[in-house]
Amino acid sequence: MPNEHESRILIQGVEIALGFPDEFNFSWIGQKDVMEQLLAAWLVVHKDDIPLNPRLIGKPGVGKTTLAYAAAKQLKKQVYIFQCTMDTRPEDLLITPVVDTSGGIRYVASSLVTAMIRGGVCILDEANRMSEKSWASLAPLLDTRRYVESIVAGLKVAAHPEFRVCVTMNDDASTFEIPEYIHSRLQPQIYLDFPEAEEERRILRENLPFIDEYIVEYVINFLQRAHANNENYTIRDGINVARYAAKRIKTLDGSKVDTESLLRQAVIMTLGDEALAYL
Repeated sequence: MPNEHESRILIQGVEIALGFPDEFNFSWIGQKDVMEQLLAAWLVVHKDDIPLNPRLIGKPGVGKTTLAYAAAKQLKKQVYIFQCTMDTRPEDLLITPVVDTSGGIRYVASSLVTAMIRGGVCILDEANRMSEKSWASLAPLLDTRRYVESIVAGLKVAAHPEFRVCVTMNDDASTFEIPEYIHSRLQPQIYLDFPEAEEERRILRENLPFIDEYIVEYVINFLQRAHANNENYTIRDGINVARYAAKRIKTLDGSKVDTESLLRQAVIMTLGDEALAYL
């Protein structure tokens, strides 16, 4: 197995170029129980045991990717994020052939395969946007076999014992149905709900330490009213509203500022007129 600094590896005589880990300043605030659930899923309790492949489910913007990233960093592992789309092909998930400068073909490992080889964590983000054909290529990885087979490169790649994977899935309608044989491989299901008011306050403060307390409270009150009415506005929306309002206020520095009016405008411009119902 290569160490974290090697950029290429030979597998069955085929040279594979590896990718690079994702580095973000993500931290997880609140909902300690879901962090514990995720870490437990990745735990190996016996030499004959294998980690599970947890599925994080929730509304867009509730922090699924942030949770997975923070959990991986808590285990001191490199993190590789693969953004899934409706156009994701099996070769995109595994190994892609590319033409190099000499006109020859070289093989490039995806973030998933790189994580498998290096023993890192791969987050398959918004995974229920993928088609069944792409899921089928992952079936042997997600059970006791723990390998993938690249038809393009003509080889099998076994997962490092330290490799971990989880998938995030948005709880919305713009997704594919997941095949039943994949459902049984993506367990446990961990549900993320909207944070409580105090958690949202801490998240806003963590992401926007420079904004005024009045803006924080305005945004929190807006979000909590929306949550109470089952509206899908999330803390990500709140951060965007607060950030834009702070920028508008800054542009009027030295002038008389109607903060309430600017916050109202920030909500409309970020989320639309329908969000006014929760102000």
